[in-house]
Amino acid sequence: MTIAMTTGYFSYHDGDNELEGYLATPRDMSAQQPPRPIVLVVHAWGGQDEFARAKAHLLADLGYLGFAIDVYGKGKRGKSPEESYELMNPWMENRAALGTRLLAAVTAAGTIEGGDATRLGAIGFCFGGLCALDLARNNAPGLRAVAAFHALFTPPALETQLPIKSKILALHGYDDPMCKPDAMIAFADEMSRAHADWQVHAYGATGHAFTNPEAHDHASGFFYREVIAERALASMSRFFAEVL
Repeated sequence: MTIAMTTGYFSYHDGDNELEGYLATPRDMSAQQPPRPIVLVVHAWGGQDEFARAKAHLLADLGYLGFAIDVYGKGKRGKSPEESYELMNPWMENRAALGTRLLAAVTAAGTIEGGDATRLGAIGFCFGGLCALDLARNNAPGLRAVAAFHALFTPPALETQLPIKSKILALHGYDDPMCKPDAMIAFADEMSRAHADWQVHAYGATGHAFTNPEAHDHASGFFYREVIAERALASMSRFFAEVL
């Protein structure tokens, strides 16, 4: 099945599990143009939401096909921190299953009309940042570039990490309570051992969820910083322009 050039929701599958993707296409998209790179957007812990879909539209404005993927399954969304944790935690505990679920999105990307499945990118936020990095760790077919925003850096328990082919950009708050500086350094060491082409941009006086306008918990280190969000998105844009 080919997913036609359109903006909106569509179904794809991981085995018998139905997933709900969202596709945003550039305004000047036409069948006569060469295929365009596709960038997967991986949601945070609550599931695919308006924030992720807005980022798919931002990517479309940059000339890419923006594909907001669905890790949890159609209709499975967290309405509270407790529900979001319950949805996320099984995937954190079974990274092999998470890898399979993410690769189902890569397979779906290969069916998008007008997309170039040999030029894939991925971005993700918080849990989604970890997912985007896991796509790179698993050397997903066609993946060339990953940008992870305030990601969780915990590596999967792989027996052997093959050299990572995708280029990596991590955009990180230095004061992130979820991933303190030692975790950032451990991640850099992991990427170096995997012979990855990697960058970490660490932003001072910045905590977790710095791209999310709904984050206001300064006491816990979860807060939006508009200027840092803009810098990070500009870095992503330059990175993808270079690699994709």
